[in-house]
Amino acid sequence: MDVRTKEDFLNGQLLLIDKPLGWSSFQAVNKLKWVIRKKFGLKKIKIGHAGTLDPLATGLLLICTGKFTKKINELQGQEKEYTGTVTLGATTPSYDLETEVDQTFPIEHITEDQIRSAVTGFIGDIEQIPPIFSALKKDGKRLYEYAREGKTVEIKKRAVTISEFEITRINLPEVQFRVVCSKGTYIRSLAHDLGLVLKSGGYLSELRRTKIGLFNVDKAQGPLVFEESLLENSSDS
Repeated sequence: MDVRTKEDFLNGQLLLIDKPLGWSSFQAVNKLKWVIRKKFGLKKIKIGHAGTLDPLATGLLLICTGKFTKKINELQGQEKEYTGTVTLGATTPSYDLETEVDQTFPIEHITEDQIRSAVTGFIGDIEQIPPIFSALKKDGKRLYEYAREGKTVEIKKRAVTISEFEITRINLPEVQFRVVCSKGTYIRSLAHDLGLVLKSGGYLSELRRTKIGLFNVDKAQGPLVFEESLLENSSDS
């Protein structure tokens, strides 16, 4: 049972949430906000997250309440670790499973050594083009809005840092990996660019955020577990 008080949440809490597959980061924040307000009969409480996760990704979401919302910018800037799967031999417009496969490519020429060699080229300070299906803004409009309208827009490259890019398993067409990277890195773009380097195609078929700075998803709980724990003894509120 969660024994934190109303004052605890208003003064500031850092909540480690394991975001489920299919949930947006916004949905996860809203769920926690609703639970805290219900528990303590609050009309409003400040709450926000430090770093968006796509609905198709799972894993660590740092959610700040009350006065701790001032820490969001600092938390967002920390290094992040992800694990996931790149599927080679095909591309999608969104660089992940949000959209259907639009092109297929041969993979017979790709060897394990080539894959392991290719990822070393991404380690360090690199430039990448964010996916058109992203929430970045151009001229006041989200890029994914242009994409859904079928419009082509120029997307500027952005500088990011990849500290580690490790291949953990190869079972073609699937390649499993672990990446440690800076704020602003698009793992979907890494998957797409890896396919290009291997003279094939690639898209991100699975993604999980495992760490943000010193915070680990091992210590996180799902939003529904948080709800159950906090509301378990709501008569005490």
